[in-house]
Amino acid sequence: MRTKLVPLTLVVIAATLVGSSIAVGAKPSGTTYKLKAALNIGQETPIAKGAKRGASGRFTATLNGTALTWKLTFKHLSGTATAAHIHIGARKVAGPVIVPLCTPCTSPSTGAATLTADQLKDLLAGKYYVNVHTAKNPGGEIRGQIGKAPTKP
Repeated sequence: MRTKLVPLTLVVIAATLVGSSIAVGAKPSGTTYKLKAALNIGQETPIAKGAKRGASGRFTATLNGTALTWKLTFKHLSGTATAAHIHIGARKVAGPVIVPLCTPCTSPSTGAATLTADQLKDLLAGKYYVNVHTAKNPGGEIRGQIGKAPTKP
């Protein structure tokens, strides 16, 4: 009698799993991440000349699969923000532009970009930073490393 129950139990478990996958959708979907960066003059490399002490900014983004939607705000810069970008580079290390955000920039600025698989991997590994440039500081006035934002359960 026990030997007949085992195959029947397996059939019931398999049917439950198949039914569950249909209920939640058989297609795999991309994971969504919330990202953020706090920008300030202290993270800039080298520290911006003539930057005001209160210069700061905030970058928030949502990453869904390879689609990145973002918002950038900033205040108290030495002048107009001439451009803002996402760069690749560790903390205190300057790197090349990966994603242009705005040129010129107003606060707030929003936009969207599509990332490659390699860019996605580097972004989630914390290898990217946001930089806001001004005429006084064409190399960047404020900067912040991008990290994953805490999510609520």
